[in-house]
Amino acid sequence: MNKKLVCAVPLAAALAFGLYACGGDDHQTSDISSVKNVVVIYAENRSFDNLYGHFPGANGLQNVTAANSQQLDRDGTVLATLPKIWTGLTAKGVTPAISEAMTANLPNTPFAIDDPNGFNTQLNVTTRDLYHRFYENQMQIDGGKNDKFAAWGDSGGLVMGHYDTPPDKLPLYKIAQQYTLADNFFMSAFGGSFLNHQWLICACTPIYPNADTSVAKGSISAVNPDGVSLKTKTNPPPSAMTGSADAQFVNSGTLTPDFYAVNTMQPPYQPSGNKPVTGGDANLADPTQPTTLPPQTQQHIGDLLNTAGVSWAWYGGSWAAALADRSVINGAVNVVPDFQTHHQPFNYFADLAPGTAARAQHLLDGGTNGSEFIKAIDAGTLPQVAFYKPQGNLNEHAGYTDVAQGDQHIADLISHLQKSPQWKNMVVVVTYDENGGFWDHVAPPKGDRWGPGTRIPALIISPYAKKGFVDHTQYDTTSILRFITKRYSLPELPGLKSRDDALVANGGKAMGDLTNALDFSQ
Repeated sequence: MNKKLVCAVPLAAALAFGLYACGGDDHQTSDISSVKNVVVIYAENRSFDNLYGHFPGANGLQNVTAANSQQLDRDGTVLATLPKIWTGLTAKGVTPAISEAMTANLPNTPFAIDDPNGFNTQLNVTTRDLYHRFYENQMQIDGGKNDKFAAWGDSGGLVMGHYDTPPDKLPLYKIAQQYTLADNFFMSAFGGSFLNHQWLICACTPIYPNADTSVAKGSISAVNPDGVSLKTKTNPPPSAMTGSADAQFVNSGTLTPDFYAVNTMQPPYQPSGNKPVTGGDANLADPTQPTTLPPQTQQHIGDLLNTAGVSWAWYGGSWAAALADRSVINGAVNVVPDFQTHHQPFNYFADLAPGTAARAQHLLDGGTNGSEFIKAIDAGTLPQVAFYKPQGNLNEHAGYTDVAQGDQHIADLISHLQKSPQWKNMVVVVTYDENGGFWDHVAPPKGDRWGPGTRIPALIISPYAKKGFVDHTQYDTTSILRFITKRYSLPELPGLKSRDDALVANGGKAMGDLTNALDFSQ
């Protein structure tokens, strides 16, 4: 096909569909080697149904029935109604508040948070946070039935909330319509942000050696023999209608019984939620605190890229601000609107410790409101592989920010990327670290002990992306690593193989590598 004829498209039409880089000799190489830049934008805490349940052509809320959505109580009986939203729908300090009492008697079915005839809580309003923890997520999924989200959460009926907002109010929704939306993409690990960030960079779960003889011994979870559910206290737990599940467990800790770290722990290096030892090395977190994770030595994607001579960086929103003023970090895990310490996964690894050349080269400041990341985009100086983590008030995490700010921020980044000198050979993946406790109707495929967990949204945005396409290929967060591995001919991280082996052993299929979302003949 004559590429010049393909590009004979009126400018207005090209702009309307986001085709900012039509033509060029690079596009005539119809394989993955055409890709010169991979950009990963990692937002927070949304299930697929929560944001994209009404997306045309996707497996969304139109496929929800009473049979695949009705929530059960802790004893397995059907709940007559959803529990109240404990402490209320809106986050503390939001006005007007939607109180707990106002959420009584919700039907046992998914509901629209922004329904004008209901709560009318729009995308720019911060809701309360929800449980999103390793064992609790598995208990909520309940073997794939997804019917105990309300039973084993701490937010009552809010787990079933989603947004019906039309796409003209959600900028990323419109971008998804122009490029590819993956509707069968799962968070790689059960639970929360800490573990899923680790799986994004190493397809591995951190470990705390000899935790049973350490200061962290009290953080070892009490788990039933099935290995997936938490032990509950001696008296049978009361109904989910009477309150949160958080008081029902013997110990829902940060560690597994064999000392893997699965819920939020703090980096061993500053910036960390744990202060340095008084009079000690100011670059370190206090190792006598039970939440300080020892330095990790497992192989990560950065190691493989370094060996292959491929440039890479993690751009952390407000990273420089956190380094300059540790007083705003120490003693707080989530600091708004700046830096979340457990959202910088490379800060847990010994080969990127303070003082190393690797740290200075690869752990970069994303700037306030993404300013430094945008400078690199506009100048065309992004490394071959770039990860970007928005700062707290721009990451869409329930409890301390809203959807609207983060969605607009990422859409603005996409606009900069489309105009970048590097755009014509770029693949951008926008996804969420995990579901944030929100329900989704699709059963995750049965994999290994770590995941995959609940379904989340993922957008593939590129001159090579299939246009207006909904990709039903089975993916999880490790599919990003699979794509990077394939593009740069890297060795396979052990966790990628073990995940696929487990999926196949359980009668499923291996995870895709995102290439089905791309068409290199364009």
